[in-house]
Amino acid sequence: MALWLALAINAGMFAVEGVAGLLSGSASLQADALDFLGDAANYAISLGVVGMALVWRARAALLKGVTMLAFGSWVAGVTLWGMWNGQTPAAEVMGVIGFMALIANVVTAIMLFRFRNGDANMRSVWICSRNDAIGNLAVMIAALGVFGTGTRWPDLAVAAIMAGLALQGGWIIVQQARGELKSTRVPSA
Repeated sequence: MALWLALAINAGMFAVEGVAGLLSGSASLQADALDFLGDAANYAISLGVVGMALVWRARAALLKGVTMLAFGSWVAGVTLWGMWNGQTPAAEVMGVIGFMALIANVVTAIMLFRFRNGDANMRSVWICSRNDAIGNLAVMIAALGVFGTGTRWPDLAVAAIMAGLALQGGWIIVQQARGELKSTRVPSA
């Protein structure tokens, strides 16, 4: 039940934050919206492999880890592009939407806290939720920074941090999934 609720929350926030990010010109909101989309997909994958053998759960986690690495790389690229071509985002929109996203992610993280030490598949669910709550706090801080400085740099700095979190989380998940896949191999005679 917790994964179904997490899936619904993340899909809804993807839509809200995606529109707000595009309308406000915020790279960090757009990055967070894509993270919500990735998390919704990750929760759907987790639901699909619950109850399956460890090898299938580890394969699903490997796919999720690679997806997180791709997301982090994409956000890093968008952030670099924004350094030369970006605009100053609407700080008020960033703050309000960032706060809404924080509430959504804290609720999700609380629901999924019990999975933080599970297999790679379930641990990835927890890592996604944890990273999202951290990212939302950072978006709200960036909104204050944009408001105070009148520049896009706080927004871009947070987008870069979010890229780093995605890359770090993806790496952890890939490494654990690879370890689990190695442990499930039948030794050849």
